[in-house]
Formats: sequence, C-alpha cells, structure tokens
Amino acid sequence: MADIIGLVLPFFGMILLGYVVAKITKQPVEALGWLNTFIIYIALPALFFKLVAKTPIEQLTRVDFIVANISATYLIFGLIFAIGLWLRRATIGEATIQGLAAAYGNIGYMGPGLALLAFGEPAAVPVALVFCFENMLHFMVAPALMALAGGEKRPMLQIVGGIVHKIVTHPFIIATAAGFVAAFAGFEPAAPLQRLIDYLAQAAAPCALFAMGVTLALRPLKRVPVEIGYIVPAKLLLLPVTMYLVLGLAGNFDPVWVFTAVLLAALPTATNVFVIGQQYGVWQERASATILITTVLSVATVTILLYLIKSGLLAGDPFP
Repeated sequence: MADIIGLVLPFFGMILLGYVVAKITKQPVEALGWLNTFIIYIALPALFFKLVAKTPIEQLTRVDFIVANISATYLIFGLIFAIGLWLRRATIGEATIQGLAAAYGNIGYMGPGLALLAFGEPAAVPVALVFCFENMLHFMVAPALMALAGGEKRPMLQIVGGIVHKIVTHPFIIATAAGFVAAFAGFEPAAPLQRLIDYLAQAAAPCALFAMGVTLALRPLKRVPVEIGYIVPAKLLLLPVTMYLVLGLAGNFDPVWVFTAVLLAALPTATNVFVIGQQYGVWQERASATILITTVLSVATVTILLYLIKSGLLAGDPFP
C-alpha cells in the first residue's frame, strides 16, 4: 500500500499545490490564461502525439475496445440523465450537465499522467483511444441535447457545423490524429525534434495538475447540491465498475488496457463540465461543486482502485 500512496501522493500533491498557491497569491482567473494555453495547445498535444506515434498501427484500430468503452460511459450518462429528468424533474439542459458530471472524467489533465505512472508505456494506446473518442462523443452529445432543450439558438446546420469544427480543430484530437498518421507511415522525428517533443510531453502532467488545482481554488464551494448524492457515487464507483464489467463482456483485452480504462473511468468530473454549463447558462455552480467534491474524494477512491489492481485483487478479466 505504501507504494500506491507513493504513486498517488505526488500526483494529487500537484493539484493541492496549485490550490494552495492560488489561495495565497489571490491572482485573478485571467492569470491562468497562458498556462492553460501552453497545456492545451502545446504540452498535452505533444504527449498524445508521442504516445500514439510509437504504437503499432494494429493496436490503434481496436474498434471493439472503443465501442465497449463508449458503451460503458454512456450507460452511466443515460442513467443519471434519466434520474435528473424524471426523478428530480430537471430540465433537459440540467439533466445533460448532470449526466456529463457522472460520465465525463478528467481524462485530459489527469488521465495520461496517472495511467502512465501506474502502468507504464503499455497504457499509452488505451489512454489515447479513450480520450479521443470519448471527447468526440461529448462534443456531439452536449450541443445536440442543449439544442433539444432550447438552450442552443442557432439553426441545426450551424450546430452540426460547430460540432464538426470543434472536433477537427481540438488540439488534442489533431495531435492524436497526427500520431495515427506517423504510426501508419513509420515516421520518426529527427533527434532534436524528438527531444523537444519529449521535453514538452514531460511538462504536460505537472502543469495540467497545477492548473487544475488553481482552477478549483478559484471556484469555491458555496453549497452542496442534492444531486451530489447520486452523481458522486455514479462517477467514482459505478462508472469504473460498469467499465470493468462491459470490457470483460466485450472481448479478451490486454489487462493493461482494461485497468487503464477502469482507472480513467474512476477519475473525478472534468472541469469541461463546468465550461459547458457556463456556455449554456445551466447548472454552473452545482457543476463546480461536483468537480471539487469528486476531486477531493477521488484521492481515496483512486488510491483504493490502484491498490486492488497492483495487489492482484482485481483480475484483468472479470469473466475468465
């Protein structure tokens, strides 16, 4: 267990450092702008390109893994969306943000660093596939449901065009696609370029985690919404369990792929959920509270999950 704590503590410690520094220095939220720009447009894309470009092309086309991962994620989204809509009498827009809060994990900022620390380079491909395809689906589902809710005022053609534009211009997805092309072509960057990519990739995790801590500090918890009672267990417990079982039913995957997908499913709610809520003026404060609470509680739940994996108590295939 000491090894697991030693693995997780520095990781969550970077988030804590960002939180504490933001509280002490009291910088405005605008001060985070250039760091976020570096993370989103430079460091994380370099990491995703590096991970994917070195991977055999046959591993990058595992449609069975992609479909199983998306199915598990959207089973939980659908469940929480239905609970919000019918049991809590929420609007379609509110239920959409609730569903995303339970299904949209912090797979961009937290996922690559933690998965690679826990499982090494073999986790690179499942991380890239999960990130790329989950994000593409989230980018499609959110505006589509908001349009249905009436929160999206543009014509349908513009909505579809906006979705496509967001997908094809997102830096992470561009970098992942470039990695696919490099892997297919067998491209190897020249040594100076490879060193630059390595430097940038190494900066991705610490910068992203620090920025995440700052962001949490700048959105203080004002009240605990009732919906937390079912969203938090769904995000931190039900989604990883569902992911584990669905992957077991879907096929015979490498245990590292299964564990990586389960770990990513267990991560706290992504800060993008707040951004989406803010964009449409729906459930903003409660989304912020959900992100903070799931992040704090995930210190315990992720640690326990990694202990179960590393100790062999969690099998790589639930249905051997």
